[in-house]
Amino acid sequence: MRKRILEPDRQGANERDGDWLDLEQVAEVEISSEDPEHPIERALVPGAPGGWVAGGPGEQTIRLVFPEPVSIRRVRLHFEETQQERTQQFVLRWSADRGESFHEALRQQWNFSPEDAWRETEDVHLGVPGVTALELVIIPDISGGPARASLAQLRIEPEDPEPG
Repeated sequence: MRKRILEPDRQGANERDGDWLDLEQVAEVEISSEDPEHPIERALVPGAPGGWVAGGPGEQTIRLVFPEPVSIRRVRLHFEETQQERTQQFVLRWSADRGESFHEALRQQWNFSPEDAWRETEDVHLGVPGVTALELVIIPDISGGPARASLAQLRIEPEDPEPG
């Protein structure tokens, strides 16, 4: 039997199975709001605890702007809700023209239930070159309740560079 001890920052399964972009280095982030105790960096930087939480209820937008266009293979989104039942909707879309127009990649609803459905992970395979902006719009409760949007993790896997 072979055995390896994982380094502390490599123990999470969500971090192991991708060659993720270093978003701190390649992207600027624009957000509609954030709770000071749960800033957006907690969802974008590997190893950061707790994720992002909006500063108030209602629809929220997280936009990653890439000064240099990137080719995106896939996007991983991870949401958690342990406090209340609610139906969340999100839309993930991308732009190749600095946000002048967006192309919808995924629109999804999820019914959170703290007892049995408290987490959602989506692996969205894009295969899109030249992305200059990636936008996530979250409606935390489609019934209009007081829920605040949250995002535990967002990761982007780039396309392999062209050979040669």
